[in-house]
Amino acid sequence: MSVEGLVHEPKFIDREDRRELREWLAGQHPLWEDRHAPGRTVREGQKRRRLLRPVIWLGGWQFACLNYYRTGHEAHRVVEAEPFPPVLTRLVARIEAIAAETFAPADIPPGWCLNTCLINFYGLTLRDGKWVDTARLGSHRDHEPGPVGSLSLGALARFEFTTGRVAGDEVVLERELKDSSMLLFGTEKWKEQLHHRVVSVGRQGGHTFGTEIEGFRLRRVNFTLRYVPPEYIHPFHTMPQDARDKVRGYVETLAGTSPFFAAALRKERAL
Repeated sequence: MSVEGLVHEPKFIDREDRRELREWLAGQHPLWEDRHAPGRTVREGQKRRRLLRPVIWLGGWQFACLNYYRTGHEAHRVVEAEPFPPVLTRLVARIEAIAAETFAPADIPPGWCLNTCLINFYGLTLRDGKWVDTARLGSHRDHEPGPVGSLSLGALARFEFTTGRVAGDEVVLERELKDSSMLLFGTEKWKEQLHHRVVSVGRQGGHTFGTEIEGFRLRRVNFTLRYVPPEYIHPFHTMPQDARDKVRGYVETLAGTSPFFAAALRKERAL
């Protein structure tokens, strides 16, 4: 199920790797971020809001309040994060090999590798005593250079490439991302000309992961794999003071269950 610049393998993750991924997920503690930094003045007409879904970043954490990584605005956007678990490292090696076979050299930047991973958790959110379906992702582009990989676990997601960010924009390509599937896309067309989005996530299948998230009912997990040049991934204690202050509460929360982030805080305190 491939077109130029895009590869879709519906049964990419085998049973054993799927089991290992699920076991790893059961021990994780996703973070629910706010869009804006604590204490920051929100522009008129905006609301201070929490992101639609809890997340985990591996390799490099792109906190929403630091405005994510963008080419031309790379400085101090990405905080060094925990490494990939062994099962994800194996799957990434397979995706990188497919990319090397699929894409022209001009479409793969020097040094490219899938060294960061955003794990999105999709499901129902408890708001004011009611369960609200927040299992979607608005139209956007991934600004990290080179091909992007995606692994899906759980309920089926409807994924679309569109000509723009508005709901009524033309859908150029649609894919159903099933449990254990892989999607890999690159080239100027899929990365720069088009946007992509998750329109909906099905409720069938009874998928559970053992991941406890207060006020949330989980039914799909997606691993989005991207490349951030290593010089733009910074240990927490080397970030500017202003950036550290914006994300300190998150890092302290992560440190409660993560030896990696606990060590990051100790390094900062030793300065």
